[in-house]
Amino acid sequence: MIFKANVTVMPQPEILDPQGKAVEQALHQIGIGSAQNVRIGKRIEFLIEADSEKLAFDKVTEASKGLLANVIMENFKVELELN
Repeated sequence: MIFKANVTVMPQPEILDPQGKAVEQALHQIGIGSAQNVRIGKRIEFLIEADSEKLAFDKVTEASKGLLANVIMENFKVELELN
């Protein structure tokens, strides 16, 4: 089976996010003063082949821990859908 993997990587809440702070300030400058706690992350999408959804999830989780996210500073979330 082929699955589409979506991995969302975000800075951990206690880690400063200078990009998020810059975007928040820019939003305020253009009149969107209600924007708060802006965080900037990344989303990675790819196809993966596995015999089951659990095996696909395990492979994507392993890739996320080893390559896609810096687990010391970032959290990640894995979502799968059948392709």
